[in-house]
Amino acid sequence: MAIRWGICSTGKIAETFAAALASVEESVCAAVSSRSLEKAQEFALKYGFEKAYGSLEDMLSEGGVDVVYIASPMACHYAHAKTAILAGVNVLCEKSVTLNGRQLSELLELAAEKNVFFMEAMWMKCRPSFLKAMEWIKDGSIGKVQMVKADFCNDVDFDQNDRLFRPDLGGGCLLDLAVYPLTLAEAAFGGMPDSIFSKARIGKTGVDIDMAAMLEYENGFADISAGFNSKFANNAVIAGDKGHIELGDWFMCTCDAVLLDENNTVVESFHQDNLCNGYEYEIMEVNRCINAGLKESRLVPHSGTINVMAMMDECRRQWEYKFPDEM
Repeated sequence: MAIRWGICSTGKIAETFAAALASVEESVCAAVSSRSLEKAQEFALKYGFEKAYGSLEDMLSEGGVDVVYIASPMACHYAHAKTAILAGVNVLCEKSVTLNGRQLSELLELAAEKNVFFMEAMWMKCRPSFLKAMEWIKDGSIGKVQMVKADFCNDVDFDQNDRLFRPDLGGGCLLDLAVYPLTLAEAAFGGMPDSIFSKARIGKTGVDIDMAAMLEYENGFADISAGFNSKFANNAVIAGDKGHIELGDWFMCTCDAVLLDENNTVVESFHQDNLCNGYEYEIMEVNRCINAGLKESRLVPHSGTINVMAMMDECRRQWEYKFPDEM
């Protein structure tokens, strides 16, 4: 069955997603909403959406969509996802899915009550290279996981009006960047760490501009960093007692994964080109789940989203950092 998609917001990430959506069979570009009807109309014309609306509520009231992709700034995710769920519409919500665990817990409870599908748009976890890495871990190719090392640091030009530097929009590198290496660590080790030690540097607009965290697990550690002031290689290594996995430019959900043995010899290399821009894989997963009547994805399970949000909550607790009007 063709799945009718709606998009909430018309920013850069929505444009990337819309391009992928048009490339996926059994996907219909049904509707788009924005705070500005004019922007929504421009977006609809550019990406071939059937209808445009000046608000999410207007889009949902007509009942013409099966699922809504929430692409608004992070501080708006909770309210927009809640609005869609209350309307009985399935939700794919951009990461980080909410500002904190309390908001996420409420959305998941509400989704269960309304019997709708809900998934964080952690596109990395739907990519073939990521799935291959998880397959190698599961089948014991690297033995017992002992270390994850991953960075996501970019040199971002400062703009006090950009959402990344605005506390009121959920800005900061933790929710925008660090969520990726934290997600990788959670998936590689298979759950929550026993302890977390984290530090951050707060910039002049009041958001975290650099951070680092050490996660301690029973069998090892995860060392991660993220920030807006330095450009790193942004690769990742998952090391076990029998070998390791290398992911290059992994935060961009690279097409490549390499398996090496304990002698650092390549055992297997994996590569799969994008069908479009990489976002198509999470779209296909959502379509599959909805058509199968599922309310949760096995690729992006609620448990993983909950664990990563709890890690980020703990990091901010240690920093004594809260977002404005955070509930």
